[in-house]
Amino acid sequence: MFTPSLDEFEKFNLIKLLSTCFGKPENSARVCILVDLPDLNLMKEYSFLSNEKFAVQQHAVTKFLEPLRGSIGREFNATNVNMFAYKTTYGSNLDPEDGAMDDKGTYLSLDKDIYPNYDIILAVTDFSLTAPLTAKAKEYGFRGATLHGLNDIILNSGLSVDYNFISEQAEVYRNVLTQSDKFEISFETLGVSYKLFLHCNKQDAQKSHGLCPAGKPDIANLPAGEVYFVPEGAEGSFPFRYSDGTLAEMIVKDGKITEAKYLQGNIDNVNARNKQLNDDPATGILGELGFGTQLLPFSGKDIQDEKIFGTCHIATGRSDHLGGNLTPDLFNSKMNASHDDILYAPPKTPEINVTSVKMHKNGESFEIFTSYEPTPWLLDQLSEAYPVEKFAVLS
Repeated sequence: MFTPSLDEFEKFNLIKLLSTCFGKPENSARVCILVDLPDLNLMKEYSFLSNEKFAVQQHAVTKFLEPLRGSIGREFNATNVNMFAYKTTYGSNLDPEDGAMDDKGTYLSLDKDIYPNYDIILAVTDFSLTAPLTAKAKEYGFRGATLHGLNDIILNSGLSVDYNFISEQAEVYRNVLTQSDKFEISFETLGVSYKLFLHCNKQDAQKSHGLCPAGKPDIANLPAGEVYFVPEGAEGSFPFRYSDGTLAEMIVKDGKITEAKYLQGNIDNVNARNKQLNDDPATGILGELGFGTQLLPFSGKDIQDEKIFGTCHIATGRSDHLGGNLTPDLFNSKMNASHDDILYAPPKTPEINVTSVKMHKNGESFEIFTSYEPTPWLLDQLSEAYPVEKFAVLS
């Protein structure tokens, strides 16, 4: 599978990123940065900076806060640049508690003191805030971006690209996949094959492309670069890899995972998942099917790696931020109301091969990937955005 080197990318350029994603504000823009911390007191006088386990939050200070309070902020027309911490949710896209703190140790409210008072909000966090922040952006009228899990690879590759081009590239891909009837994904692990069907019922494909223009409250998920659907149904099964390497088969009926079957590893993980499915069935609903559009190096973080061309991902849980109807109130516990991506890529799921991805559309079937590599048919359709000669050189 194609993996470009960092040498092919520019170094991180904050003013270029902000000006491209948001456009340079005509009037001064109030900007704030949100970080997540397990103890809000760590925000006092930025005491978390002395602890190496808060590498993401340190990037928030050195790569975003300090430049925005200096010449880059003046160039971008940013004013009142501040940073606040909220308590770590320990889950992807879970709603955070309302409490927050500034660097002076003042307790604040996200809803009363922060969301209404800033034009652009950047969430540089360990755990994704995309779904909650998207809902708040629509409520309070701000724009922003979520940049969770940042590391040096992401800063110097996925955040150092021209997002005008990424948007155009994603649109070419979107036009190929849009209004499909269903997708058929074939997997192989431990010598056994599995197949999952996801029904899109001719819905318009959507794209995550990194552009968040003025006049439309919204949140960009950065790095961006994917085409996605909110499935309207699904059936079959697929192999799932837990973080410790445990493998299970997920049985899918009527659009949701109904059972996890043990394959290899720690059976306690599988038993825990079955208990969760029994206690809160909404956690098994398949809320997304996504395909990466960018030519990027693997970063070890799903926020970038799911945007890589050749990968695919499905997700369980809330889908309201994607245009779906699964909202946090439909879960039996608010701690389960997460959106969890399941990424398939060789470095992330080495025991699992996605042997084939087929698109069914207008009575025809088109194979678009085999073993994470694009088919000649797909490359032909995408030649405007992915010239065959360029892809051949970079492969």
